[in-house]
Amino acid sequence: MELIEAQKLWQPEPGWLNTASYGLPPEPAWTALQDALADWRVGRTSWEGWDESTNRCRAAFARLVGGVPVADVAIGSTASQLLAPVAAALPSGATVVVPEVEFTSNLFPWLAQAGRGVHVRTVPLARLVDAIDAGTDLVAFSLVQSADGALAPYDEVVAAARAHGALVVVDATQAAGWLPFDASLADAVVVSAYKWLMGPRGAALAYLAPELRERLRPDAAGWYAGRDPHASYYGPPLRLADEARRFDISPAWFCWVGMAPALDVLLDVGLPAIRDHDVALANRLLTGLGQPPGESAIVTVEVPGAQEKLERAGVRAAVRAGRVRASFHLYSTQEDVDLALDALTS
Repeated sequence: MELIEAQKLWQPEPGWLNTASYGLPPEPAWTALQDALADWRVGRTSWEGWDESTNRCRAAFARLVGGVPVADVAIGSTASQLLAPVAAALPSGATVVVPEVEFTSNLFPWLAQAGRGVHVRTVPLARLVDAIDAGTDLVAFSLVQSADGALAPYDEVVAAARAHGALVVVDATQAAGWLPFDASLADAVVVSAYKWLMGPRGAALAYLAPELRERLRPDAAGWYAGRDPHASYYGPPLRLADEARRFDISPAWFCWVGMAPALDVLLDVGLPAIRDHDVALANRLLTGLGQPPGESAIVTVEVPGAQEKLERAGVRAAVRAGRVRASFHLYSTQEDVDLALDALTS
């Protein structure tokens, strides 16, 4: 599907520049969710049909993050919940290196292990590669920073971590859906799915490498983590899936129903085309304000009175770390950018 054709699947109000807070569903996703809610309201169907969307999302996500095996993908509710078993598996006294302005979903799970002597060392993102040394057990970072859209040097971090035998954990919440990358380079990649994946809030996915899974204990295991979930309703023995599904939690069905068609759109258009579109709009805003272009779909600008000016113009953006943050996706247009530019330069 051509990107210009895909854009017809949305009718957003002009001025939405805040996908880094939440993404907007394409029409097929919205319709699928409304149909499921209508069936739920009157008891028209059983839940198994809704659950099929979970497996559709798992398979689509595996393709979107570099074509990893579907067997290596777990589903959950939030990024931090999916990281919890990784944090719990760290040896006592381990050292974790994290960027100093990291979103806390990829920071608090490590800090919560302080009682076991786990030490978290924070450094500027620009120094992350150099900070990885022989004493590093795990390096955790966002592929795209939430605060300002900065892209982490993924390949360089992985190379430094491998040179010192450290694990690599990536939060790709602000990257998956617009930035092509290979999740299999890392040991774990987690994504909250309500931003560029455009799902309802309450769904998350993770790539968990087989070697890492051998170290983890599935403390949250329930029936859905079973080797055969439909044969795991009652009684012992423990019979968990061999693949990453052993770390699944029971899905909030409607989140997955509302996301599966959105992931299909992303795959149909292709991430390279989406990246080019999103970054071009971000750079249109930057150059219009006299700033150099970048490589991210998230940009921050510092303009006196920016928040008030944007609000008066009906432009919805965010404020992070004292700067206005604008973010772009498939449904964003040049008109949205120009609306923001007119407001900021008037």
